[in-house]
Amino acid sequence: MYVVSTDDNEHWAFETSFDMDTDLREPRFLAIGDRLFLYFAVLGDYLAEFTPKEARVAEYLGPQAWTDSRVVFEPTFIPWRTKTIAGAPSILGYVGGEHIYEPGGEGVKVSWWTTDDGVTMTPRVADQPIVLEGGSSETDLVTLDDGSLVAVSRNELGDALGWGMKICRADAATPGDWHCVADPKKYDSPLLFRHRSDVYLIGRRQVSATGNYDLFLRDLTPAEQTRAYELEYWQTPKRCALWRVDTATLAVAHVLDLPSSGDTCFAGLVELGDGRYLVYDYTSPLDADLDRTWMNAQFGPTEIHYLTLAL
Repeated sequence: MYVVSTDDNEHWAFETSFDMDTDLREPRFLAIGDRLFLYFAVLGDYLAEFTPKEARVAEYLGPQAWTDSRVVFEPTFIPWRTKTIAGAPSILGYVGGEHIYEPGGEGVKVSWWTTDDGVTMTPRVADQPIVLEGGSSETDLVTLDDGSLVAVSRNELGDALGWGMKICRADAATPGDWHCVADPKKYDSPLLFRHRSDVYLIGRRQVSATGNYDLFLRDLTPAEQTRAYELEYWQTPKRCALWRVDTATLAVAHVLDLPSSGDTCFAGLVELGDGRYLVYDYTSPLDADLDRTWMNAQFGPTEIHYLTLAL
């Protein structure tokens, strides 16, 4: 894993790298005051399996100077979103990811943490680290003007709500009590942000007749459904898309597709002001077959692109 920096989005300087002879992924920056931390997940070295091992953190000390990484959180924790929420540094992540592709196994637990020093973690909701259990994994949230929150969570394993996505709300007085509705689509790598009073989501779009991940094959067992939906997903094209979340009904509406194809959608976003946002993302090459299947694209090259999104 390489860390680079830029002042103009064109010229890049090497900062540091991390090499543990295995799969390193989900890099997330978190600023706490004038300190900058980088969190990432350590997985196994077998391509065909998702085997979380641990989460680690390193701190920026100055140009091209970083601390060695150290283990943080419990074993198998995957850090998913790091951001400041209602003035507090926050980390959303999950444990149990090794079960996501094991239908009928144990569920996944999503937790929400805060920290003052980047290393010592306490539950963001007092005495309640776990905010979701079941099939959910990748989760992001934003707070609204009244202090309530809206969250989205990928539900690939499936549970009582179905498969696809959970769209959730919690009141300001009870931020750990999430009420969720099912969305049959699956917005992989979800990134939520607010623009004025609107809530937007950047997440993967499945290019199919309905766009649904959940095909409602309820005559099958839960394990059979999970496998059937995964197989269908692998064989359809993908885009990285911008969506709008209705904070009252929790319905999600497609706004537009970003330039993307194939293996795509792990976006990062920086607010520039005046309704403008800098978006970085990866995609399969855009000068080739734009409707290649997601499975085929996994074995090809990808590129990193950036664009300015104006709302």
